[in-house]
Amino acid sequence: MIKVLLSRIQQGYRTTTYPKSEPPLPERFRGAPAIAAELCEPGCSKCLDVCPTDALERAESGLKLDMGRCLFCAQCESNCPEKAISFSREYRLASKSREDLWVRGHAEPTEKRLNEELRRLFGRSLKLRQVSAGGCNACESDINVLGTVGFDLGRFGIQIVASPRHADGLIVTGPVSQNMELALRKTYAAVATPKIVIAVGACAISGGPYAGHSEVAKSLDSLVPVDLYIPGCPPHPFTILDGLLGMLGKLEKQDRLRRTG
Repeated sequence: MIKVLLSRIQQGYRTTTYPKSEPPLPERFRGAPAIAAELCEPGCSKCLDVCPTDALERAESGLKLDMGRCLFCAQCESNCPEKAISFSREYRLASKSREDLWVRGHAEPTEKRLNEELRRLFGRSLKLRQVSAGGCNACESDINVLGTVGFDLGRFGIQIVASPRHADGLIVTGPVSQNMELALRKTYAAVATPKIVIAVGACAISGGPYAGHSEVAKSLDSLVPVDLYIPGCPPHPFTILDGLLGMLGKLEKQDRLRRTG
């Protein structure tokens, strides 16, 4: 027992200080995309041609990018001769609206909060059942890491539970394969109302690179109602954590403190 205590003292405090301070992001982190419309050459389609998920579209108002389909591979950035597309270090990508995932200039953090009644119910204790609906295990791994000492998701009152009967909602990853559609529907039905659904990653939001495949069902929000979209391939753990805390309204006080500090 003494050895355990000494070891713990030597290790020191390992849990991140986020959200009291900005998260330590890796040097090669790719965050929210930005489009400089004034640099985009009319008629040029090099970025559209290399996008593996058709996340880029050219509209009358100019180029726009769907973060719900984007894999953040940066092929568009490297193939644009004018550098009209770039990826920032903005990690706050989650949104309660699918439409708000479209970027037409610089992506700004959007509204994530649940309505007042749901925040009153789940704000202090939120239990989620994770459903891997055909995922590659990348998004699943980044959700799992939130339970480690580095992030300690439980300190915010949020836990991943083993049964939908114990859950307040679902956190779904993967493109919802045909083989998982029925399981997803049954798991959703097993959660007591009121309940919430969180889509994590491009696959869950839009099908990602598997969209349109014969073995992939429709998008998640066409099968069950979605309350929060967290884009990425996979989204960074801090992006997921920001989405969860923002949804519960737990970031407002910290944001005020950082602005006034």
